[in-house]
Amino acid sequence: MRFLLRFASFLSLVLGVLVASVDAIQSVSASQPVLTPLATALAAGGPSTTALVQSLERPHAGIAMFDPLIRWSLQQPAFAFLLLISLVLWMVAYRRPPVAGRFSA
Repeated sequence: MRFLLRFASFLSLVLGVLVASVDAIQSVSASQPVLTPLATALAAGGPSTTALVQSLERPHAGIAMFDPLIRWSLQQPAFAFLLLISLVLWMVAYRRPPVAGRFSA
């Protein structure tokens, strides 16, 4: 389980750095800051992810209390959201070193 969480953290980190690089290139070419929202980055994945973003933006009856959080997260910069997800997944998968040390009996 820890391996899967670390791998998901690594993938999220790679995607976050990739999106940040694209934003940096666009910012330099436009001479102003360009930040891609998460909804736009997800929608660029194809028709299935576009349908996913549209379904997330619609109000839901069962989880109505999470609708503002979902809408807020879809408006955030994609690189920041992906890096935050990577950090959270790494923290969940982190294992503390033993207190006594590496060579304790």
